[in-house]
Amino acid sequence: MMKAKFDKRNIRNYALILVAGLVLGWLFFHSSENKAEAVHDHTDDVEEATVWTCSMHPQIRMDKPGKCPICSMDLIPLETSSAGDENVNPDEIELSESAIKLAEIQTMLVRKDYSNKEVYLLGKVKPDERNIAELTSRFGGRIEKLFVNFTGQNVSKGEKLATIYSPELVTAQKELLESIDYKESNPAFYRAARNKLKLWDLTESQIDGIETEGEPQNYFDVLSPISGTVTMRHVSLGDYVKEGNALFQVINLRNVWVMFEAYESDLPWLNEGDRVEFTVQSLPGESFTGKVTYIDPFLNSRTRIANVRVEVGNPDLELKPEMFANGIIKPRVSVTKKDLLIPKTSVLWTGKRAVVYVKDQDRETSSFLYREITLGPDAGDFYVVKDGLSEGEEIATNGVFKIDAAAQLEGKPSMMNPKGGKVTMAHNHGSMSGSTSGSTGGSGAGPDDQMEMDAGHESMDMANENISGVVDPAFKKQLQNVYQAYINMKNAFVASDADKVQAEAARVKSGIKAVDMELLKGDLHMKWMSSLNIMEPEISNIASTRDLSKQRIAFAKFNDAFYNSLEIFGLQDGVVYYQYCPMANGNEGAFWLSEIDDIKNPYFGDEMLTCGETRDTLEFK
Repeated sequence: MMKAKFDKRNIRNYALILVAGLVLGWLFFHSSENKAEAVHDHTDDVEEATVWTCSMHPQIRMDKPGKCPICSMDLIPLETSSAGDENVNPDEIELSESAIKLAEIQTMLVRKDYSNKEVYLLGKVKPDERNIAELTSRFGGRIEKLFVNFTGQNVSKGEKLATIYSPELVTAQKELLESIDYKESNPAFYRAARNKLKLWDLTESQIDGIETEGEPQNYFDVLSPISGTVTMRHVSLGDYVKEGNALFQVINLRNVWVMFEAYESDLPWLNEGDRVEFTVQSLPGESFTGKVTYIDPFLNSRTRIANVRVEVGNPDLELKPEMFANGIIKPRVSVTKKDLLIPKTSVLWTGKRAVVYVKDQDRETSSFLYREITLGPDAGDFYVVKDGLSEGEEIATNGVFKIDAAAQLEGKPSMMNPKGGKVTMAHNHGSMSGSTSGSTGGSGAGPDDQMEMDAGHESMDMANENISGVVDPAFKKQLQNVYQAYINMKNAFVASDADKVQAEAARVKSGIKAVDMELLKGDLHMKWMSSLNIMEPEISNIASTRDLSKQRIAFAKFNDAFYNSLEIFGLQDGVVYYQYCPMANGNEGAFWLSEIDDIKNPYFGDEMLTCGETRDTLEFK
């Protein structure tokens, strides 16, 4: 009985053990299989993980979303390109739609239209050179009477200016009276005697009067040959004069010239016959018009300008010589055909090459190709395209520099490297291993370290601590020309002469435009581009207004970038003083550059001429 119970209990225990073993085995093997599958799935996840980048700094690569360590913008997913597509040009720069939006890239279709612009000119009122009479003494004598008592007196044609007593003239008259007796027998002698008096500026009526009276005249009048204003009086009552001495200058101001200065870049727009509207400061609210009658065929070798002459009627004598004039011409390069026009914002200009990015219109994604073009005249906010583009093509008009930066990073043709190839990116302040380690799994600085390294990026971008490379002497020479023009502009600010500031700012702008950026390589090129992004709009602001307060605001912004450029690139020679006024720019303080150590404040002029101090001195040899 006991044995039977034992066997049943053992069988039940064995059964329970067997069932438990089966359950544990199933759990073990099923779990192992799931783990293997999980490992496999994780591998797939790693292979298909999204890479996050920055639309502004495409060199950034992260394995998760977040903020760009350079500019703190939200990272965007990096979309894979269509590199495997045989129809895709390997030089294309492909951007995702989100990158397009964040980079604010805009495009437009190239179109044809009539090219025109407004050409602004500065000039002065000048007398018409054809209406200037210079009176000189044709014979020696003494000024017995003077009818012109002051400079500026208006006279009429034939009016007496002075009376001269001349012994030589008395002798010549006696010769004429004697020759009358030989008028029939020796007419040549008679004509010679009359001609001698004519050469001494006596009129036919005066000579006939001498013959009629039969007696020589002791005094002769100096008559005005034209109606006008006496602008010079070189003699006084009782003066003795010799033959050839200057007596008077008379100018007819009923018609005047306005001599404008045209920059070299404006000459393609100017033609004889163009209508010019201009104003003068002394007659506010009043405008004048005239036509271009002459364009100087030669440029001034120093200022790079040509004179443009406009003839204007001046019946009321309102326009006076040496008045400043501000003119505007609205010409067209061609009135018979339309030109291919593109916005200036679409062009990257190196000084020698003009570059645009053309969008591939056959692609569903936004894809751009580098292209060099040939530009024609400057047409205001547009350029005329001579070669390289066709009507109907689509080009980037905004965010072009960001497209070019992406091309440089990917080693594709770009403004700085037209043949392609990787470029150094030291302008990002150090190795980018920290920004890429997230995607590669390697060691290095993380996003926080990178953010600290790039803190104050805007200010560090102007510093020269991490610059590598040698500045070409030819570039320094070009920058020296910009500096010389800058000094003239600064001195105009000191004089508080808004018109002069505007004119000199235009010369600084032309000098900057003439700088050949291709002379700079790598880091140096990027530094100049960074400075240029600040200097160009500010110098344009100065050159586009005659409001002195607005000019000085832009001047303060321009100076910081220009000073940093001189620190980085240097000049051929000379000493530059970097000076500061704490009360300028709305009491925020502002800097300027000077060729002298003495303080001549350009922000206040005579009001606070000596306010400021020298903060830095740059010496170049």
